[in-house]
Amino acid sequence: MKALVLKRYGRPDQVALTEMPRPALKPDDILVEVHAAGLNPIDTMIPKGTFKPILKLDLPATLGSDLAGVVVEVGRQVTRFKPGDAVFASIFDLSGTGALAEFACVPENAAALKPANLDFVQAASIPMVGLTSWQALKERAHLKPGQKVFIPAGSGGIGTFAIQLAKYLGTKVGTTTSTGNVDLVRSLGADEVVDYKRLQFEDVLTDYDAVLGTVRGDAIEKSLRILKPGSTIVSLVGPPDAAFARARGMNFVMKFLFGLLSRKIIRGARTRGAAYSFLFVRPDGGQLAEIGKLLEAERIRPVIDKIFPFDRAKEALAYLEQGRAKGKVVVQMR
Repeated sequence: MKALVLKRYGRPDQVALTEMPRPALKPDDILVEVHAAGLNPIDTMIPKGTFKPILKLDLPATLGSDLAGVVVEVGRQVTRFKPGDAVFASIFDLSGTGALAEFACVPENAAALKPANLDFVQAASIPMVGLTSWQALKERAHLKPGQKVFIPAGSGGIGTFAIQLAKYLGTKVGTTTSTGNVDLVRSLGADEVVDYKRLQFEDVLTDYDAVLGTVRGDAIEKSLRILKPGSTIVSLVGPPDAAFARARGMNFVMKFLFGLLSRKIIRGARTRGAAYSFLFVRPDGGQLAEIGKLLEAERIRPVIDKIFPFDRAKEALAYLEQGRAKGKVVVQMR
C-alpha cells in the first residue's frame, strides 16, 4: 500500500510517499480503507523530532492522526464494527500505524461510526480537533452555561470547532482573528471578537472563566490578565506540567523537567486564583460518537480550508505549517 512515511527525524527529504506492507491486524483492531485523512499541526512537528521525548515511534513510521474510511476487516475480538461500516477515528498517540495511508489499523475503542450527513472528507476533519475541544472544555474546564471562555485563533482548526462546542455548552466565547476572518468566527458563534492586527486581547477582554491555550509564545501569560478568580487555563501548546508526565508514566527526570518548565505559568495562574493544566489529547471512540451526534444534529459543522489529493500529501503538510488555514486541511485518498 502507499503511505506517507517518516524515515528519519529532522530532514524534509526523509518524509516521502512509499510502498509499505499493509498493517497487521490485532485482535481488537479494525482494518480501515482510508478515504480521507485530516491534518493537524502536530503532524508537521513530529517529523522534526519535537515530540520524541513523548511519542515513541519506530521508524520508518506512517504519519497522520485522523481518518475516515470503510472497514474492510475486523479482529476476532471486535464486536462493535463489521466490514462495510463507514467510520472515523483519531489514531494519534497509538503506536504502529498512521492515517496518511491507503489502509490503517484502528483500535476498536478509538473509532466511531461516521455521521451519516458528512462525507469522508468532512468526517476526517473532525477527530483530533473534536476530541481536543471536548476533553479541554468539558473534562478539564467543566464549562457551564453562562460562563465565558477565551478561545484564541478562532479561525484555525481547533478554534473553528471549539467555538461551536463552547456555544453548544451555553457559554459566551471570546476569540482573536485577523480582519478578514471576523465574519467567519462570528458565524460560528463567537460573541467577542478581537482583531489582533488592531488590538491586544488583554486590553479588551475581562472576567473570563476559562482560557483554551492554542497559541505559542506569550499568549497564555497575557491571558492571565483577563481571568477572574476560580478560572481555568487548559493549554494545548505547553508548557507541559508534572501532572502530564505522571499520567504518561515518565521517569523522575521528565517529571522534574516538566515541573520546572511549567512553574512560572502555574505560579502566575495561582496569583490570579486560577488553575493551569496541559492537555495532550487521547483517542476515544465513545467521545467521538457523542461528537458525531452533534454533527448529525447540525449543532456543529465542519470547516474545511483546502483538500489535497494523496499524491500531494507532503505539500498539504507544508501548506498547513504556514499557519494560514481557515479551518482544516484534508488529504483525500479516494
